[in-house]
Amino acid sequence: MGGSERAFSLPLWASVLVAAGAGAILDAGFPDRDWWFLAPVGVALMLLALLGRSLGTGLLVGLVAGLSFWLIHIFWITLYLGLVPWFALGGLQSLFFAAGLGFTAVVLRHGPRVWPSSWGRLGLLPVIVAGLWTAREAISAVWPYGGFAWGRVALSQSESPFGPLVAWVGLSGLSFIVVWLSALAVQLCREPDLARTLRAGIGVGAVALVLAIPAWPTIQSGTIRLAAVQGNADAGLFAEYAPGQILQDHTSATLPLLGETVDFVVWPENASDIDPTRSAAAAQVLDYISTEMDAPLITGTITRPGDTYFNSSLLWKADRGAVDVYDKIHPVPFAEYMPDRAFWRPFAPDLIDLIGRDYGIGTRDNIFDIDGVLAGIAICFDIADDQLVREMIDGNAQIILAQTNNADFGRTDESVQQLAIARLRALETSRTVVNISTVGSSAIITPDGQTLDSLPTFTAGAMVQTVPLSDAVTPAMLAGRGVEWLVSGLGLAGLALCIGAARRPRRR
Repeated sequence: MGGSERAFSLPLWASVLVAAGAGAILDAGFPDRDWWFLAPVGVALMLLALLGRSLGTGLLVGLVAGLSFWLIHIFWITLYLGLVPWFALGGLQSLFFAAGLGFTAVVLRHGPRVWPSSWGRLGLLPVIVAGLWTAREAISAVWPYGGFAWGRVALSQSESPFGPLVAWVGLSGLSFIVVWLSALAVQLCREPDLARTLRAGIGVGAVALVLAIPAWPTIQSGTIRLAAVQGNADAGLFAEYAPGQILQDHTSATLPLLGETVDFVVWPENASDIDPTRSAAAAQVLDYISTEMDAPLITGTITRPGDTYFNSSLLWKADRGAVDVYDKIHPVPFAEYMPDRAFWRPFAPDLIDLIGRDYGIGTRDNIFDIDGVLAGIAICFDIADDQLVREMIDGNAQIILAQTNNADFGRTDESVQQLAIARLRALETSRTVVNISTVGSSAIITPDGQTLDSLPTFTAGAMVQTVPLSDAVTPAMLAGRGVEWLVSGLGLAGLALCIGAARRPRRR
């Protein structure tokens, strides 16, 4: 090891046990428990388990940590799809985890030879480690089949003091900061030449420096009054219901609002189980709601303009019908469509055949002009897609409407995990986010991340509120993916240097 850095390494069996526990601790930092302070603890324990490990054993430790985290974090999948898809998705994400932590083990082991001084190691090793973590999250969020942007460390911080940082650096930047603090803490423990008080001061100072960054100021450009309706409808993919029942549930939940003065009404994803663009009866119901409320209605439905089905959101006006349509750009693979069906079907034909209808990938923009107010539209998983959120802001969206259908996931953690993403998007974009679900969790989040209103889960009801609009562009939205590319590049460059050092023979 370079300098007098403390050489520390657990036996492999102990590293595996620590990694398994660290995955569970990391998950506890996310909703539903929402003990956000445990997320950096879980990351630090993973790094501790990697100390002294080679690439091979680092891959093993990373795989165990990944399986521990992911199989807990997305257990809600089993509620409607069973064990095989749960283990398949968790296993795939764990392979990404294993690769990321395996390369991190190389950096932790050989980095001290590249940066032999204590201050070099403290200044650079945590940055490289955090950059590699961010790169792994960035890749798995977009690949394969559009990626799975769940489980990023940043998403554990929606209720933490670190949450407002997303307005400055975005979700990838927030993940980088949290992991950087964890890696710095581990590296400080490896520097025996520095006095304990100095090491403690550096650690506390780093946290204080991050927290000293002020929240991005909320700049209001106007207000709008809206009604968001949760119909408490059994709208799951495999639910059995009479045609029109989901539409009736949302109509019934809206009727008590008649007489309210609002600028528009928003229903969730799949709120109309009958396509009003092809059904005169369904169109008549939407016309009635729009007429009586004297406002446009935004509702989710399944459309079929040709031979392709789309998960769509409609901007509906009385006697004019759908004046604008957004088709979901990020349908969920293996749920809303089956990629490479012929390849995957032999592995689990019964499960693959459950997805009998493939939804198309939308090509329309995700902005509705609601009588002069520009609203960004996100359908379910869209809210987790960084690119789609940036396209809303590039399109001058003043508010974000996140329509979702969580009926398949019951009372599991899925809906609150999604609400946490919506809260961070409000902070990141400095926009009001209306997260409206068929069954919950439904809430209106203001640009400063506060909950203006919410509805109990599995209860029909509505949120009627006057909310702020904004035209401001946060630094995160201005930078786009620049922060992600920068920190990921630093991580990969540092990894390359450490691989080079690993190949050079050690000098006696």
